[in-house]
Amino acid sequence: MDKQWYVVNTYSGHENNVKEKLDMRLKSMHMEQHILRVVVPEEKIVETKNGVTKEKVKKLFPGYILIEMDMSDEAWYIVRNTPGVTGFIGSSGKGAKPVPLLPSEVDKILNRMGMSRIELGNELKENDKVKIISGAFENMYGVVESIDIKAQKLTVLIDLFGQSTPVEVGLNEIEKA
Repeated sequence: MDKQWYVVNTYSGHENNVKEKLDMRLKSMHMEQHILRVVVPEEKIVETKNGVTKEKVKKLFPGYILIEMDMSDEAWYIVRNTPGVTGFIGSSGKGAKPVPLLPSEVDKILNRMGMSRIELGNELKENDKVKIISGAFENMYGVVESIDIKAQKLTVLIDLFGQSTPVEVGLNEIEKA
């Protein structure tokens, strides 16, 4: 299963309704293994107006949701035909499947929301092999030695000059190998 992140266009203001409908369809059609996560990109902001401080939830991209999925014909059909969905971003139409987001693009959006592309514990565990995709050790492979869930950091053992060396990397700097 090759899961990737895609952007889906919805009617503006209906993002949460589309997420709920999609979640219900996934359960009723037993597609949870193909469509893994549906995320409405939003962030909490604090506004002070007339001396009153309020916390609000602001949509980062009104009219769009992110979906982590395996782009099978069946999963693609289910998402496209969910009420409120107007289409995938990155598709030329005419039955062409969309282009997925790059991992770096997904990381920027999810990090802003306090989330991660990789689920610690479920998807990534100690002794798993990873590839470092950014930073000083970019394009190097290593093995996860330890995971700090709160800090969203990993200690990865990489091979430097023939010796196993521990380096600390952020969750957004690696991908599972």
